[in-house]
Amino acid sequence: MTHFPKYLKNYPNMHTAFPLHLSLNRLVNGYPAHRHDYLEFSYVVEGCGEEKINGVTHPMIPGTFTFILPYQVHEIFTEPGSVLKLYNCAFSLDLLMDTGNSSSLGGLVNDLDQMPSFAQFRDDDMNLVHNLVREMYQEYEQEKRWRATMLKAKLWEILIRFDRYRQDRDAPTPLPAASAGTKSSVWPIIHFIHNHYQEELQLSDLAQMFSMSLSRISEVIKQATGQTFVHFLHDLRIRHASGLLVSTDLSVMEIAHEVGYGSYKTFYRMFREKKGIIPTEYRKMKKRQ
Repeated sequence: MTHFPKYLKNYPNMHTAFPLHLSLNRLVNGYPAHRHDYLEFSYVVEGCGEEKINGVTHPMIPGTFTFILPYQVHEIFTEPGSVLKLYNCAFSLDLLMDTGNSSSLGGLVNDLDQMPSFAQFRDDDMNLVHNLVREMYQEYEQEKRWRATMLKAKLWEILIRFDRYRQDRDAPTPLPAASAGTKSSVWPIIHFIHNHYQEELQLSDLAQMFSMSLSRISEVIKQATGQTFVHFLHDLRIRHASGLLVSTDLSVMEIAHEVGYGSYKTFYRMFREKKGIIPTEYRKMKKRQ
C-alpha cells in the first residue's frame, strides 16, 4: 500500500477574502514530512538544518528561501544543538493571479519544472530579502489601511526577487533527474485543474490534453494529491465555496454555480459530506466566530 505523508488542508485566514498567513517560527526538532494544497514560502533567519523536497535535500541556513508548490512532499531537519528560526508564509494560488492583467505571476509556479525550488541569498541580496520579509511580517501583524494591497505587493516583490536570483545564480545547475521528472509530469496537470475546476472538467478531457491514458492520468493525480480525480475536484470546489460563504453575501445557489456545480443538490450533498454541516449553518458558524 502506498504511504501518503501528512496532508495539511488548512491554514489561518484560508477561507477569507485575503487567503494568506505569515508566521515566524522556531524549530528545535524540524518538521515531519507533509504536503498541502496551497503555496508556501519560507525564509531562514537563524540556525541551520536541511530540507527535503520530493526526495531532494538542500541546506537551510540564514538566507535560504524556499518556494513550495501544492502537493510537494517536504520535510525539515534541524541540526542537533541548533534552533531553526524562519518565516513561513502560506497563501492561495489566487494571490499570484491578476485577472485581465498580463503581469500575473501565475506562470512562476511552472518554472519549477526546470529551476530549483530554493535559493541561497548572500550578502546584499540576503539583507534586501531579509528586510522585505520582515517588513511584510510587520505589515501582517498590524491592521492598517490598505493592508491586503500592501501585503500582496510585498509578496509579489519577494517572489520576483527570488525568481530573478535563482535565474541568475542557479540556472546553470541542472535539477536532479528524479525531482525534475516528477514535477514536470505532475504539476502542469495539477495547475490546470486548479485553474479550471469551476468548469465542466472530465478526466477523459485531461487524458487527451496531456496525452495519457485514463488509467495513467488517474495514477498520476492520485500519487500527487493522495486523492482520486473526482475527490480532488470536489475538494477544490468545496474549499472555494467555504471561502465565498464567509467572505461574500452571495446566496448559496449563486455560490454553487460559481464553484462549478450545475446542480444545487449535488453541491449541498458534497458540502455536507466534506464539512459535516450544511452551507447555511457553516456560514452562520463562521460569522459567529
